[in-house]
Amino acid sequence: MASPSALADSPSARGTSGAARAVADDPYKNKYLIAIAVTLAAVLELVDTSIVNVAIPHMMGTLGATLDEIAWVSTSYIIANVIVIPMSSWLSGFFGRQRYLTGSIFIFVIASFFCGAATSLWGLVFWRVLQGLGGGALLSTAQTTLFEAFPPHERGIGQAIFGVGVMVGPTIGPTLGGFIVDAYAWPWIFYINVPLGLIAALMVWTYVKDAAHQVRTRTIDGTGILLLTLAVGSLQWMLERGERYDWFESRFVLTLAIVSGVSAILLVWRELTIEEPVIDFRVLKSRQLAPGVVFASFMGVALFGSVFVLPVFLQSLHGYSAQQTGLVILPGAIASAFTMAIMGRFGGKIDARILVTIGAFLFLASMTKMSQLTLDAGQDDMFWPLILRGVGLGCLFVPLTGASMAGIPMERLGQATGMFNLMRQLGGSLGIAIMATMLSRLTKTEKAVLTEHVGAYDPATLERLNGLTHGLMGRGIDAATAKQQALMLLDGQITAQASVMAFSRIYLISGLLLVSALPLLLIWKTGRAVPVKADGH
Repeated sequence: MASPSALADSPSARGTSGAARAVADDPYKNKYLIAIAVTLAAVLELVDTSIVNVAIPHMMGTLGATLDEIAWVSTSYIIANVIVIPMSSWLSGFFGRQRYLTGSIFIFVIASFFCGAATSLWGLVFWRVLQGLGGGALLSTAQTTLFEAFPPHERGIGQAIFGVGVMVGPTIGPTLGGFIVDAYAWPWIFYINVPLGLIAALMVWTYVKDAAHQVRTRTIDGTGILLLTLAVGSLQWMLERGERYDWFESRFVLTLAIVSGVSAILLVWRELTIEEPVIDFRVLKSRQLAPGVVFASFMGVALFGSVFVLPVFLQSLHGYSAQQTGLVILPGAIASAFTMAIMGRFGGKIDARILVTIGAFLFLASMTKMSQLTLDAGQDDMFWPLILRGVGLGCLFVPLTGASMAGIPMERLGQATGMFNLMRQLGGSLGIAIMATMLSRLTKTEKAVLTEHVGAYDPATLERLNGLTHGLMGRGIDAATAKQQALMLLDGQITAQASVMAFSRIYLISGLLLVSALPLLLIWKTGRAVPVKADGH
């Protein structure tokens, strides 16, 4: 009988122990746990961008704030967010990725608790700023982590998981917020972040490690941070408040634009002339990343612009609640998630330029269908256009991200994903600002055109007015009051029809805008997500 030592030295035993060591040393063994952890954190950050919108009337009543004042609850969070996003790679290098990501989640969780406990408006705004500063790390750092957590041939799966969070998070925000506010009270839209955030922080600390190629930053670029804050903060503030102040008719908005532009120019000059910049603009030399980043900004404008106007359409013209609106949008988000899962598994086998083009034209087809909606449109009329939009976006996100990062050295991947997410976010803010302005102005224009055909001697107008008057009189209203109310009803119907026409234009513009960005893909050297080692080869 062979001795134990002899058995241990046998080829089969050596093979078994070697296999065990291979499993133990497998750097990708916790990839799905890492994906769950960082995506959960990113979803919490994205949900908090939109969840507060449905609670604004309740906050106004509790905190005694005006609509203009309460808007800072959303604005402050988004401004803090976009300032941190491009700094995430530098901060990750300064603190170490594990500590930075875990610490950011803890800041987000603590700020969320105090947001719920706030008893004054400006106290709430202060904690929202801190919440935004913590949340800003959870997008680009999460995306970079997922690039490294999966082996090269499975990176599409990691990006698909992240993409599902990016697409579904803003969608479920209003639905979840409406449910929480109706069932409990508005502070619970913040308290819900505490247990989920702690779970994410524990998982991140346990499974996410510092990258082997990560180089610790030695210096603090204080000037760069200041210029970044001025450039991005002023731009975001201008986009958030521009429509309210009539854009460049306001000296305040004009000042914000000048401060943002001058700071941006100085920031680029500063970052290109120092050794350890807070933002490495040199990464944009890549023929893959530069057009991908610009395309991402177009996608942000088209996507966020169309996402912004749909709830307005449903709630203002059809009387839907926030929860009902969320339920209308949800099937499209599920379709997007399902498509991304397919893209993550099989998309790498197809040239990204083909998939992105298909996605853009599916988005255009969806927007064309949406532009044909009328005041009589119901949920069934919106189902398939929104499914089409979801599939189109699913075809866009994963291939676009993968091909944009092709050829980027691993040690610069954080800078690349930070730039990508920043431009998508700023594109989204620009899209919302543009669409809000267009909606207001197109509605006025279309109403003026319709009013020209509604005259005091127009037979159709007189027939409609008489019908409304007699209907009101049938409810017991006197003739003079009934006629006055009939005129108001007629004006309301004209305004509603003008709004429908304005929405129609905006949907078409969103679709055409995304398709117009497709020539950027011709700049790419490749449509494949080419894995790159830490040394750039």
